[in-house]
Amino acid sequence: MNYKLAAFADEADGRLSEQIKAMAENGIDFLEIRGVDGENISDISLEKAKEIRRQLEDAGLGVWSLGSPYGKIGICDDFTSHLDKFKHGLELADILGAKHIRMFSFYVPSDDAERYRNEVFRRLECFIQAAKGSDVILCHENEKGIYGDIASRCEEIHREFPVLKAVFDPANFIQCSQDTVEAWEKLSSYVEYMHIKDAMADGSVVPAGKGIGNLPYLLENYVAVTLRKGSVLTLEPHLSVFDGFDKLEASEKPKLGYCYPSSRAAFDAAVNALKELI
Repeated sequence: MNYKLAAFADEADGRLSEQIKAMAENGIDFLEIRGVDGENISDISLEKAKEIRRQLEDAGLGVWSLGSPYGKIGICDDFTSHLDKFKHGLELADILGAKHIRMFSFYVPSDDAERYRNEVFRRLECFIQAAKGSDVILCHENEKGIYGDIASRCEEIHREFPVLKAVFDPANFIQCSQDTVEAWEKLSSYVEYMHIKDAMADGSVVPAGKGIGNLPYLLENYVAVTLRKGSVLTLEPHLSVFDGFDKLEASEKPKLGYCYPSSRAAFDAAVNALKELI
């Protein structure tokens, strides 16, 4: 394949040992690490990070990116402590061997986002200054409800901060009523990597290629512009799990659409859908 696969393996299982198993059995070499053994990656200790890296290396796996929550706070929330947590994240990235940190541009009122532009940019500048000299690439993910939720405001961010790269998430754009092709045309030159998540018009998340995210178009164009550095795709399934799935009659199951009996089943389905699409 022309792609390297990474995954939010905490969607397969919260335990690191089971995440390693899910990745190995699905042929995925890289982890976008977010939740481990009941802790968010931003909260783990440096000693825990060293142990995680040891276990991953023993399994022949690596960390592509910290799937962090940095920037995922309200624009009026305390930023000083959040910035301190970000600096801790830079230490974690170094220990884990992660060359990327995904981040966000703060929750703002949806009907008054532009009013907070200066404060959003001030905070992003603080992140960028803190990361200087760290050899870590900061990557902004489009997310519903934050300043950079639609393509035009994402473009503003990247023009202001060329060092800040983009994580392109099709489903998140759909959930903001943003056409993904239009978004790609605006942002392709800034894209460092993609999150693989598709969605329907109502915002419900479905396996890759089953929604309106234009995944075939995006994948073809993505590999074309990232040929030299490699095209990394991070699976972020976000598929529905229904605990009572196995107790349903066969005639009832199709009514659930893309819903699965376990987190691991949902993870496997997401991987298979992407491989089929590729």
